[in-house]
Amino acid sequence: MTDRAELIDSFLAARGWDGAQKTALAGDASFRRYERLTLGDRGAVLMDAPPPEEDVDAFVTVALHLKSLGFSAPDILAKDLENGLLLLEDLGDETYTRVLDAEGGGAAETGLYELAVDVLIELHRIDPGRVVAPGVEDYDDGKLLEEALLLVDWTWPAVFGGPPGDDVRGQYQDAWLGVFPAVRYGPETLVLSDYHIDNLMLLGGREGVSRCGLLDFQDAVRGPGAYDLMSLLEDARRDIDEGFRQAMRERYYAAFPDLDRDAFETAFRVLAAQRHAKVIGIFTRLCVRDGKPDYLTHIPRVWRLLEAALEHPALAPVAKWFETHVAADKRTIPPCPAAGA
Repeated sequence: MTDRAELIDSFLAARGWDGAQKTALAGDASFRRYERLTLGDRGAVLMDAPPPEEDVDAFVTVALHLKSLGFSAPDILAKDLENGLLLLEDLGDETYTRVLDAEGGGAAETGLYELAVDVLIELHRIDPGRVVAPGVEDYDDGKLLEEALLLVDWTWPAVFGGPPGDDVRGQYQDAWLGVFPAVRYGPETLVLSDYHIDNLMLLGGREGVSRCGLLDFQDAVRGPGAYDLMSLLEDARRDIDEGFRQAMRERYYAAFPDLDRDAFETAFRVLAAQRHAKVIGIFTRLCVRDGKPDYLTHIPRVWRLLEAALEHPALAPVAKWFETHVAADKRTIPPCPAAGA
């Protein structure tokens, strides 16, 4: 038995879960691992988030804060912050992804997305001074740029066989820094950061927005209200019809009649382009560094989403950089030894 396994067994035994049946749950793009625990008529979920790669403090802080605001984050049943172990309330199996796979589109899709949009409406109605969890970072230009640079730091070397020159990298940074002011429309709010169907659940026996379970929010920041709506509707893993996207945006707009739609849409598009650049870099890194090639299959979709976002006039400097330095035939799945390429 490895030291980590012994540590986990000791953690569980000390909290009354010795001998629990363990069932592995689907992981994500992080170093975290999840197991469902069953002991008699009790159930829970173990989050194994080994440090230093992972830090569960933020998850606990944001989970408690969301619950205090009336949202359905999982209860924290037990914790060992130093060793990255949490025992969480088991919210069940009905992830949005699973429900959509089982029932397809139509009414199921509409109902799920409307509920997810309503969660954001409720969240964004809360006073900015109260909605942000204590200790979360600002989603400032430096952090936005750091994420956008993942494309040139990981995808560029995989595609071109080496890092970009300092001048090319500098032009990329300058282009992004020139467009980021457009995302600062309106009061800042709590941004959950990875708000999409893989991280949302449909919960029975609950009413209103509490029917939507929230799973992944440890990277929450203080930032633009457009971000999570964009993350939901510009999904790297799922094709969404543009008409449907617009209908969901209209649902959001109807809740905020004083919203400047043009400014919000501009922020939405700039944030979409930034996120797509980040995700292309992350999916490349997952293969090159972490030996996880499965995410590569989504990269062509993310390139299409990025190209669509870059059509917005506010993104002209970034669009020009891509036109100059990344030809259309390079905007595809990069070579990756872990994928057999």
